[in-house]
Amino acid sequence: MAKTNPFSFLQDVRTEASKVTWPSRRETLITTGLVLAMVVVSSLFFLFTDTIIRWSLGIILGAR
Repeated sequence: MAKTNPFSFLQDVRTEASKVTWPSRRETLITTGLVLAMVVVSSLFFLFTDTIIRWSLGIILGAR
């Protein structure tokens, strides 16, 4: 592996960072909202599934 000058490395990092396309504030808020919505939907799905499985096992095993 070739040794790189730290100054040259920092210049390369800066050049590559300038090529990055950053999302706008609106895109970030929309994406965050969608992620939070999916978290809520997933949580409700697993809560419902867990409740059904617990209820079913209770009936099968006669725990109630």
